[in-house]
Amino acid sequence: MMTVGTIGVPKPSKKYATKRPTRDEFVLEELANQLAEAKQEDAEVLLTVWGWEEQVRGLITEMDSRTGKVHIQRHGIITKVSFMDIMKIESPGG
Repeated sequence: MMTVGTIGVPKPSKKYATKRPTRDEFVLEELANQLAEAKQEDAEVLLTVWGWEEQVRGLITEMDSRTGKVHIQRHGIITKVSFMDIMKIESPGG
């Protein structure tokens, strides 16, 4: 009877996800104020979201404190974005 030795299969290299940049409470508070103001004024926003290739554009329909998600609607489609992933808020005009 012949025994077959186990051949080591190389494990895939670990990919460490890049961590979301940390921001202090003042930056987060300012961001929350900008979102609340845009929602109140029904102003269209352009959000830069950490880890997303494209910016999110639309109107803020809801800011859900329970889930920490901001709901953005454009052309009848709602996109839910985690508040902590929002890096920047702008007006689409500039």
